[in-house]
Amino acid sequence: MLELHGITAGYGRRDPVVRDAHLALRPGEALGLLGPSGCGKSTLARVAALLHRPDRGTVAVDGRAVTGFRYRAPRALRIATGVVFQQPRLSADPRLSLRDLVAEPLRATGRRKEADAAVEALADRVGLGADLLGRRPHEVSDGQLQRACLARALVLRPRRLVCDEMTAMLDASTTAALVGVVEEYRRETGAALLAVGHDPVLLGRWCDRTVNWSEIERG
Repeated sequence: MLELHGITAGYGRRDPVVRDAHLALRPGEALGLLGPSGCGKSTLARVAALLHRPDRGTVAVDGRAVTGFRYRAPRALRIATGVVFQQPRLSADPRLSLRDLVAEPLRATGRRKEADAAVEALADRVGLGADLLGRRPHEVSDGQLQRACLARALVLRPRRLVCDEMTAMLDASTTAALVGVVEEYRRETGAALLAVGHDPVLLGRWCDRTVNWSEIERG
């Protein structure tokens, strides 16, 4: 269970972009968070993924309050959540090949011996041809790079996925393919999903339930 209580969050001295937000993601649930661009959805998603420390409020996992964020979060909590962002070129190291991009979390957690086999299996799963694995981000399309970013998010077999506008920059066929990969993974593992977006049709089809931004922010 992931619970966000009274979250207020922002960046530096600017006014907070999230004010007193409340959200709960149940085990195995697919929850859609619907709202317009600029409302604060992505910031809240980063808080939920323990990538951004809120100014106020509490994040709790399985009933226990989280006290550290980013690299100060306990390792078990960090690797329990896989994240896919809207803009793959901002979340991918341009110096890495796609193979190294997908393998990076395994290597960072001391599981280098698993990397080759895991990358091959996930590349096939997300529809990323073996010929593309040696290329760098600038040598592939947005859709191909987002496939690699999804594979990276799945490589540690997380209990939760946060997909922040994952398909916003993709065509319809790639969107359908990547949503299908996420759903197949969830059926196999029982992982929960927080899908952030502004398309009510997509979220309605993808998620068990959808909440509007106005329902969770009380500030």
